[in-house]
Amino acid sequence: MIASATLALEDGRCFRGRAGGARAEAAGEVVFNTGLTGYQEIFTDPSYSGQIVVLTYPHIGNYGTNPDDSESPRPFIEALVTREFSDVASNWRSKRTADQFLASRGIPVITDIDTRALVRHIRRHGALRGVVSTLGTPSDELVRMARSSPPMTGRDLASAVSTASPYEWSEGPPDCLPSALPSSRDEARFHVVAYDFGIKRNILRELVAVGAHVTVVPCSTTAEDALSLRPDGVFISNGPGDPEPLHGPASEIRKLVGRVPVFGICLGLQLLGQALGGRTYKLKFGHHGCNHPVLNLTTNKVEITSQNHGFALDPDSLAAAETELTHINLNDRTVEGFRSLKDPLFCVQYHPEAAPGPHDSRYLFEEFRQLMAAAR
Repeated sequence: MIASATLALEDGRCFRGRAGGARAEAAGEVVFNTGLTGYQEIFTDPSYSGQIVVLTYPHIGNYGTNPDDSESPRPFIEALVTREFSDVASNWRSKRTADQFLASRGIPVITDIDTRALVRHIRRHGALRGVVSTLGTPSDELVRMARSSPPMTGRDLASAVSTASPYEWSEGPPDCLPSALPSSRDEARFHVVAYDFGIKRNILRELVAVGAHVTVVPCSTTAEDALSLRPDGVFISNGPGDPEPLHGPASEIRKLVGRVPVFGICLGLQLLGQALGGRTYKLKFGHHGCNHPVLNLTTNKVEITSQNHGFALDPDSLAAAETELTHINLNDRTVEGFRSLKDPLFCVQYHPEAAPGPHDSRYLFEEFRQLMAAAR
């Protein structure tokens, strides 16, 4: 007998389909991702903590999962919503089906629903809280659960996904020639301290690819402790939740500005904006996918980017005499990047490591290397 599943939204709308993954219930903010591939990387991106992810591409799971494609030690999505969820995996690298991968971590899946109708509903009304149940719970009860679940605004989720203790990273991208990469800390030219607010493994690999040995530190690390590691540069990572409650980390980041080159992405941009006196706000339904057009205002070139965020930086809140916008989103004109005019600092709102996604923005890691080299 095929088990049923229900997705209930806080506004009362419900979708019924077939159950997959774990037999469980999970609440979160319902968002959609427009990527065509890379579902395992999406599952394991810590930035999705607290969110139920709807994948707009209709056929998910056909190439299975494998240990090498995970962006973190485990999946962080609360639940998954798909049009079709393949029971069969056909790929020489596959070790487990996507269903087994999520079920082993207690994550429920609802499939066989009209994801186009759901996405249109979210676009019209904004990201909504929801509950996915594969346990047969009545819809009216699930709606009440969705309404009582915590909203994304005001939630500090980054502290929960950050590493508990520092660790070293020296592994480069798998597609790089071994001879082109540093193989030990002694051979690495630069030392980067990376603040983990939900960092992805391919970010660390890209830092290694430009000649860095990386020390990953908890997001609560003080500026003094970070500087005591004698870094050539500091990286501020992506992460989940609302940046506004992260007053402590933003304050510590402010102490780093001007003392060492700084590069931030995604939540890192928002925190650097706050550190420089800026304000953030919640987007209607966020940017989630790997096909978002961004205009580089420096080169006047368009980059197709990978993105995953629900908040944005208010450009009018930054001091115009001290900062310069470098990138804007061509869909809604939101801030996608800025740099300091007086300190070695720059950041972007998207994910230049592109896992998954196009490689248009990998040059940013090289710019960070150049910034560190100039500071020496």
